[in-house]
Amino acid sequence: MFNKKQARLRRARKTRAKIAELKAVRLCVNRTNCHIYAQIISPCGGLVLASASTLDKNVRGDVTNGGNKAAATAVGKLIAERAKAAGIICAVMDHKL
Repeated sequence: MFNKKQARLRRARKTRAKIAELKAVRLCVNRTNCHIYAQIISPCGGLVLASASTLDKNVRGDVTNGGNKAAATAVGKLIAERAKAAGIICAVMDHKL
């Protein structure tokens, strides 16, 4: 029988395998109590093509709390701008392991 953590990891591996099969660009988002991180990852080799977080100087001045809705909006806009600059128009949401 799986416990809660093993079940979550199994679902994440299953999703990641499907994304790898499609050879799609991944959007990986991680949220902690204090900060939000987002990365665009290439399908081959796992290279980070673009990233944004509440630790960036551009975002840090705009938000007071790094883990709230305003911070998520700011990080989302920044990762979208950086992805467009890198020539990425479509990405698939990925579970964080």
